[in-house]
Amino acid sequence: MGNWDNDRETHQDQDVLVETKKKVKKPPMYRVILHNDDYTTMEFVVHILQTIFHKGLLEAQRIMYSVHLKGIGVAGVYTFEIAEAKVTRVIDEARAQGFPLMCTMEED
Repeated sequence: MGNWDNDRETHQDQDVLVETKKKVKKPPMYRVILHNDDYTTMEFVVHILQTIFHKGLLEAQRIMYSVHLKGIGVAGVYTFEIAEAKVTRVIDEARAQGFPLMCTMEED
């Protein structure tokens, strides 16, 4: 019985740890926007949407028509660093192919 009394005393002296959860603030998101121009081909815009933004053919065509008819189209929404990298890739690839395609980003 002496051991049981020692255990009870030990448990009474222990501190209780309480886990607190911190709320993690989500990073701001950015829309990557393609802009219409008179020189970039529709096929090239679809190619960009498929290769850089990993869109399927139908979705790429839908976004391309938005660019063509409305002047702009949202290629995707990403964190700042990813959006910035995609904008740079689009512009670099467009220039390498001789197209003036513009791509920008804005906070969502």
